[in-house]
Amino acid sequence: MRIVIAGAHGKIAQHLGRRLAARGDTVVGLVRNPAHVEELAALGVQAVVRDLETAGPADVAGDLAGADAVVFTAGAGPGSGTDRKDTVDRAAAVLLADAAEAAGVRRYLLVSSMGVDGVRDGATPEGLDEVFTAYLRAKLAAEEDVLARPALDVSVLRPGALTDDEATGRVELARSVGRGSVTRADVADVLVALLARDGGGEVLELVAGPRSVAEAVAAV
Repeated sequence: MRIVIAGAHGKIAQHLGRRLAARGDTVVGLVRNPAHVEELAALGVQAVVRDLETAGPADVAGDLAGADAVVFTAGAGPGSGTDRKDTVDRAAAVLLADAAEAAGVRRYLLVSSMGVDGVRDGATPEGLDEVFTAYLRAKLAAEEDVLARPALDVSVLRPGALTDDEATGRVELARSVGRGSVTRADVADVLVALLARDGGGEVLELVAGPRSVAEAVAAV
């Protein structure tokens, strides 16, 4: 398979790129910073320098030529303000969907976040600061946009609190799960498994749990 990862230098994306390259896939990683090109090459990922906050759909569609699937893992990251939550976590995901449609790429995996239902219909959850609320709003808006596109075969993955621990290989994956955490490495393993099947507009929450990744994905 030829798979394009948006936000390829992120922690989840690096785990994912390494896994896909190791099994023989062609992995293309979109990154904003040219300094990350060599780091991705060491993982087996072919980096393309593309700023998703300034690029147009035609530019990104060219990067997706020949791809079998795209995975959106980009994020504004810690320390960013409300404006960049919108331009990266929402608008860049929408841009990637526009480009995928233009390039004829159906399979689209979107890494979102648990908690986005808490801001649905304009709700403001108690105890969350303005920036994190903006992040959840951006993620929810991205979900709603890509899921509404009949030309795309979408899977939305909502991980719980992320950790940098080693992969456990044991997860809980369902439309709704209890609050919990999950390793970034396990998130990557679930994404690999989801790429092997159709999505059909599924929205799945993910935390650590009792099942192997293969069992968990097969059960949803």
